[in-house]
Amino acid sequence: MKKLRIYYDREGDFLELHAGPFRQGTFKTLEEGVFARVDDKTKKITGIMIFAFSKRTAKLQELRVPLPVEMFA
Repeated sequence: MKKLRIYYDREGDFLELHAGPFRQGTFKTLEEGVFARVDDKTKKITGIMIFAFSKRTAKLQELRVPLPVEMFA
């Protein structure tokens, strides 16, 4: 199972999700402020970056992530 890394930068207000080991990639725009990192070799999506994350989620009461997430100790 690949590990899912979640990083939030409060100052820059962006959230980054990355699955598996870090690999060189190119960002592809999915919509304004939302980007997918695409592995240069496999062309598979390995991560997502969301800018203005707190503004996009301000009205959410709860955020559920139905993914198998391996927790880090």
